[in-house]
Amino acid sequence: MVRLARLREALSVAEGDPELVRSQLQAFGCQIPLLYFILIVNTMAVAVTHLGPAPAWLSIYSPGVLCTLCIIRCVRWWRVRHRVLTHDKAVPELRKVIRLTGILGGAFSIWSILLFPYGSTYEQAQVAFYMATTLVGCVFCLMHLRAAALLLLSIVILSFATFLVYTHSSVFIAMAIDMTLVGIALAFIIELYYRTFAGVVHAQRELQASQQKTQRLSDDNFRLASIDSLTDLPNRRSFFASLRALSEQARGIGGGFNVGLIDLDGFKQVNDIYGHASGDLVLQEVGVRLLALAEPGIFFARLGGDEFGVLAQHKLANETLVDLGERICEALSQPYRVAGNVAELTGTIGWAAFPDAGTTVQQVFERADAALYVGKEGRRGTPVIFSTEHETRIRRSSLVAQELRHADLESELFLEFQPIYDVLTQRIIGMEALGRWHNERLGAVRPEEFIRIAERTELILRVTEVLLRKALEEVSRWPSDLYLSFNLSAIDISTSPRARRLVDIVLDSGVPAHHVHFEVTETAVTRDFEQARSSLTMIKQAGCRVSLDDFGTGYSSLSYVHRLPSLETSSQADVVKALGARAVQGYLFGRPMRASAVPTYLQAALGQGHVVAT
Repeated sequence: MVRLARLREALSVAEGDPELVRSQLQAFGCQIPLLYFILIVNTMAVAVTHLGPAPAWLSIYSPGVLCTLCIIRCVRWWRVRHRVLTHDKAVPELRKVIRLTGILGGAFSIWSILLFPYGSTYEQAQVAFYMATTLVGCVFCLMHLRAAALLLLSIVILSFATFLVYTHSSVFIAMAIDMTLVGIALAFIIELYYRTFAGVVHAQRELQASQQKTQRLSDDNFRLASIDSLTDLPNRRSFFASLRALSEQARGIGGGFNVGLIDLDGFKQVNDIYGHASGDLVLQEVGVRLLALAEPGIFFARLGGDEFGVLAQHKLANETLVDLGERICEALSQPYRVAGNVAELTGTIGWAAFPDAGTTVQQVFERADAALYVGKEGRRGTPVIFSTEHETRIRRSSLVAQELRHADLESELFLEFQPIYDVLTQRIIGMEALGRWHNERLGAVRPEEFIRIAERTELILRVTEVLLRKALEEVSRWPSDLYLSFNLSAIDISTSPRARRLVDIVLDSGVPAHHVHFEVTETAVTRDFEQARSSLTMIKQAGCRVSLDDFGTGYSSLSYVHRLPSLETSSQADVVKALGARAVQGYLFGRPMRASAVPTYLQAALGQGHVVAT
């Protein structure tokens, strides 16, 4: 039973192996012209030599019909040689080949046996030689299709070898034995070749499967490397890759494109109030909203934190750019559901055009960032397009930053002091230190300009230390009941070591710590509330006072307000006094003055009773 099953398998099509069937059909298709060429040429050669001895139906008509069938079959196959068959159609096609092999093999064997008795010994030997050589040639052409090759081999060997044995000629009997032995050897070769062929096909299949798996892993890795896992937007790496590709394309065709940078206003407060998990949910919702705005030629990406990028692959007119920016801002300004509450954010966008704003990837990105910075300073929640005015501001900022970085701050920084007045006692109770900078190259630089740049470059740490030392040195010359009001930046309290450095400077100066009042803006506190609270607690524990300045621009409370700045008229002072405020400041009580003028001012105020003598 096992042998019978093996025989049945050897003479059938491996329909359970689609790759093998497809490969067999493809390989056999390449051998068909050679197969029929061998059959036709060898058959015609035998037919020609038997034109005289054999009757016409054997020497002309029979071979003619057989050769015609071979030609028809060859032409038909040639016409459809490029077709790609499905597995369901390939299996019947191979079965048809096996059947035709058996039919043609039997037909040519019968024709040869019928032709053999005619002619001399030479013609008979030619027929035997014809059968042997044609069999070997055809078998090799059918090697890829084991069933057809074994079927042809069995039909020819069994029929013609048996016929030769019954000739009772020792020569032909010997030839029959040789054909049988060669047939057995060919059967082994066919089996070996078929297994090798099938092994190669299976190896290729495994290789393809491995390559597909590798490609899938590569695609997954590429996705992980190029897609932000939180928002499903392209990430910073993908954004800059697209930006570089766009710049190269634009240079090649002389075109342009737009780069936009989006920053969420108020996102940090969401993180601080509701936690980072809620912040992640907000970012996910932002990603959904931006993807909803994506269209052909518009590419969004998350660059990190709450910053996003957008590329307009074809340069847009300013009106179109503003319209797109407003649609983005409108989408981002819709309420966000966070931890059972509603959070409201806005998005500010800075636009820059290539090559108008910059001719390199770095330049156009920096210009978009500059436009974003301008928007966040005064136009939050709106799109801002980079202009020459911004370019001038960038160059100025770059120059100021460069000079600030290399300046001799000890000699170039100086202080002006403005009195702080108690409206109830009508006495001066303190002086606010105001930083000033006069650079050898730039001249006098406005405080709001160099302080902002110093904060951005973190040079503010050096500026604060120099100014604080200078201020404390002046305090030692004042009456003991006056306190110093000194402004701190968010950078100054961004870490505990930095706050500790401020405390050390105060303690080393010899000025009583309670005579030093540090002012911080509410923005500095809300930037990182926990760290700010820790730093300010450290400063207060050292004995210094802390108060909020610039209230009302964010989340400040009137309960924190201890003084009001910029009073210029008596009527304003009366209103403030009626409201219950005590510490006031403004031109009505004294303008900012150089440190050298403070003693004279205080002496004059003492004479008027506005300072307590010590």
